[in-house]
Amino acid sequence: MNPVKALESHGQAVWLDFLARGFVAKGELAKLIETDGVKGVTSNPAIFEKAIGSSSEYDAPIADLLKSSDRPVAELFEHLAVDD
Repeated sequence: MNPVKALESHGQAVWLDFLARGFVAKGELAKLIETDGVKGVTSNPAIFEKAIGSSSEYDAPIADLLKSSDRPVAELFEHLAVDD
């Protein structure tokens, strides 16, 4: 049996401390849920900072949000986080 999935039999629920738009869109999160029994995902601003800063997958959504007007950084973050 998959050792991560086996943790369920010991009353443990594995949560992932990572989130990125492409990871979800490509089905990688769904695969971890199905094959490894991952039960949930946690996130925080530092995780989003890494996801946003280390790839270009957020460039277009940020540009779209800024087309209508300048927005505070907190508002940009909220839109991106909710979408993810």
